[in-house]
Amino acid sequence: MRLLITIGLALAAGAALLLAAIRLPAVEDALFDRALAGTIGADRSALFDGDGVKIFFCGTGSPLPSATRAQTCTAIFAGDKFFLVDSGSGSWENIPAAGIPGGRLGGVFLTHFHSDHIGDLSEANLASWVLGRPAKLSVYGPAGVERVVNGHNEAFAIDALHRTAHHGEGVAPPATSGMTAVPYDGSVESVVYDADGLKVTAFPVKHDPVVPAVGYRFDYKGRSLVVSGDTAYSEELVRMSKGADVLIHEAQANHMVAKMRKAAVAAGSANTAQILADIPSYHTTPEEAARAANEAEVDWLVLTHLTPGPDNAIAERIFMRGVSKVRPGNIRVAKDRMLVVLPEGGGVRFGRL
Repeated sequence: MRLLITIGLALAAGAALLLAAIRLPAVEDALFDRALAGTIGADRSALFDGDGVKIFFCGTGSPLPSATRAQTCTAIFAGDKFFLVDSGSGSWENIPAAGIPGGRLGGVFLTHFHSDHIGDLSEANLASWVLGRPAKLSVYGPAGVERVVNGHNEAFAIDALHRTAHHGEGVAPPATSGMTAVPYDGSVESVVYDADGLKVTAFPVKHDPVVPAVGYRFDYKGRSLVVSGDTAYSEELVRMSKGADVLIHEAQANHMVAKMRKAAVAAGSANTAQILADIPSYHTTPEEAARAANEAEVDWLVLTHLTPGPDNAIAERIFMRGVSKVRPGNIRVAKDRMLVVLPEGGGVRFGRL
């Protein structure tokens, strides 16, 4: 008993000393400098070494609120640039937080124009501009992308003038300010980007009444990945995913959504209940995504754009009920700042930035 008391007193004394130490300005400054080294001072050159493809999840959530997930955004690294597929609200913050140099942003591919896919588009534009992006930001999308881009450009035109006036043309050059829309026909499969060894193919998916809505396939140095965009189960998606290394597929747990709708009805929130009744028709369940991955014979399935976002282990188990019966392995539930590496020589590695 005396030994336990002695140990307890020693631990309490140690904790008190630690608490006192971290209140010292010198210790506080050292901790702050260490944190800066992990973001502003981070060496992310390996992301741009040209060895295969890297995937960074800058947002894995949906319009439903989540404590741990920004809205949907996936960053693809190929060669000396990276590209975004969608740019949902809050997602850009994960780029600098991970130490990724925003000036290397080569373009944005939009799957459709729901707010949770375009909410951070202007943040991506502004930050990559003042961090050295060499040209206007190209935004690729199906018909309607011109309206979206022109609207964002106009909304932030005054802001851009102020940035140049404050920081100077060396930091905020007018010639590279803003975005340029690159429209294409989203109703058919088409190659929308082909440069420096990277080929990006757009194809239609099922998100009615949202038309057009597309997914994207990326091919680079023998590695391939597909991003589904928002869709119900889609035969076209399966066809375009054939043999891909990674299928990044949206997932909505309709059994959880049904419980949420029931709660909304009980609370007298009619509009919320109606929305929750509507959304199952144009999204894919985790089991259906697993089925699509099996049919396409992809190596790995990664679920993202999660509705509702499973923010703890219990919620994730509920979210994934029944999936293992469809696909027993090679499946991951994405989290914000998760990294997937596809080296040119083969294999798949998972990590976090």
